[in-house]
Amino acid sequence: MGAPTISDGMTIDWDVPIAMEDGIVLRADVFRPSAPGRHPVLITYGPYAKGLAFQTGYPSAWNRMVAEHPDVAYGSSNRYQNWEVVDPEKWVPHGYVCVRVDSRGTGRSPGFVDHFSPRETQDFHDCIEWAGVQPWSNGRVGTSGVSYYGINQWHVAATQPKHLAAMCIWEGAADWYRDMTHHGGILSTFWANWFDMQVKTVQYGLGERGPRSAVNGLLVCGDETMSDAELAANRADFGDTILAHPLDDAYHRARAPDWSKVTVPFLSAANWGGQGLHPRGNFEGFVRAASRQKWLEAHGLEHWTHFYTDYGRAIQRRFFDHFLKGAANGWPDEPRVRLQIRHPDRFEERTETAWPIPRTRFTRLYLDAAGQSLSAIPPRADGDIAFAAMGDGLTFLSAPFETATEITGPIAVNITVSSSTEDADIFAVLRVFSADLREITFMGAIDPHTPVAQGWLRASHRALDPDLSEPWRPYHSHTRRQLLTPGEPVDLAIELWPTSIVVPAGCRIGLSLRGRDYIWQQSTGARLSNFKNELLGCGPFLHDDPRDRPAAVFAGTTTLHLRADDGSFVLLPIIPT
Repeated sequence: MGAPTISDGMTIDWDVPIAMEDGIVLRADVFRPSAPGRHPVLITYGPYAKGLAFQTGYPSAWNRMVAEHPDVAYGSSNRYQNWEVVDPEKWVPHGYVCVRVDSRGTGRSPGFVDHFSPRETQDFHDCIEWAGVQPWSNGRVGTSGVSYYGINQWHVAATQPKHLAAMCIWEGAADWYRDMTHHGGILSTFWANWFDMQVKTVQYGLGERGPRSAVNGLLVCGDETMSDAELAANRADFGDTILAHPLDDAYHRARAPDWSKVTVPFLSAANWGGQGLHPRGNFEGFVRAASRQKWLEAHGLEHWTHFYTDYGRAIQRRFFDHFLKGAANGWPDEPRVRLQIRHPDRFEERTETAWPIPRTRFTRLYLDAAGQSLSAIPPRADGDIAFAAMGDGLTFLSAPFETATEITGPIAVNITVSSSTEDADIFAVLRVFSADLREITFMGAIDPHTPVAQGWLRASHRALDPDLSEPWRPYHSHTRRQLLTPGEPVDLAIELWPTSIVVPAGCRIGLSLRGRDYIWQQSTGARLSNFKNELLGCGPFLHDDPRDRPAAVFAGTTTLHLRADDGSFVLLPIIPT
């Protein structure tokens, strides 16, 4: 580490060493006010390389954001912009120190890469404690950041670092099994592809084979240049490791927070359009964490956008000013829930007292085989409908809504199915259709054509946790498989992740029950530089690994058994006007 750099109104310490107890030295960049004194700290710890500029590493995301939201780039040179962490030029002038730590084995930090492992969580804990005792620190450390930088906040909070004073978890999943790797027990291929595209490309040891920072001239991926074999030996076999743990076992539980130990004040910010990764953990954390001082915010658009806009930054600053600076700014009186209610063409901001919204009218719409309809009245007669178990399935449509109707909250689907084989995967999709039956899609966290809500369940994982399940949010244990007897019906309760939509008068909702991922259309041309696949409706959150879904088991026939008694139904969170 050399002498500090004075630039753009900040004092910058590049590549500061932070020693871990096992001898590994992590590297951090520290952006701080030039005026003497002790200041609150915002810290991030993650794998995306502190020396890789947002504009260089993620050009398509950056260009879309600044074109549609010019307030993001305004007032900053943008030289220090990094993926999913704060812009120090918009925080240091307000008296904050911004610390960016390259996680173990990535960027300029050596070591073995093992994401969200207990080792990483301990590293993050130790970095927080280090930041709390530096001469420029007032001893109050806040954690901040999007996605990965939000996920690991839940984990580190459960270790209760004494200098951790507040957290802002922006679109951060929490449960390694349910939120991230196995949706309803079905393997998500996202993480294996993400590892290839966003981690291996900035692994420590690429050295001269990797990029160089345009700001400080340092090699982004360390000064050591390793062979491919050496690099491979220094990282977990990530995708195959996930595949090898199909149940919620010790591997997954070590990468999920203990909610009873998450007691620090926090702001949890969710994205309605983040189906497949980003919303569930934010809502679960808000409801289940032991913290007494906790707030929930939910918004739309791309998952990186509002973290940087004036709207999002203002909320974050009020929160951190109170808990890290002691500002008497009225934050304790802030409503506990702030929602950007989604319409097909806009968002309307509203505050609430709790989540789920207390005045919610959980309303059943029954699936009827006659005309494949959704109705408030149970079907008059039994009916069975079969579909190809790995195909596009069936869609049940409601009648046109007579008045604008708000659906905001968690959703559950209860159905009875049988399979011609010993298992079946159900992909449940809530959709909105215009009066002329054109589907209305939305800008999601990543994909520009997402449906309203999605849920997944592997039939052999149907067992519920009775202590954690609610009628509106079934909670599956995922600790054992209950294989099906071919042709024998079983009851399934499927969790659809929380959402918000005001369905205009004259429009309909549809519930699709499919045997594979939702597809808006066969080709869209939509791509982002950091993902392998074309964006067809589910973004990169796909479930198409044949090792997890062998055709011999999952390519049979699935039959819905719709009964006339209480039938099969979708439970919707209707918010009265």
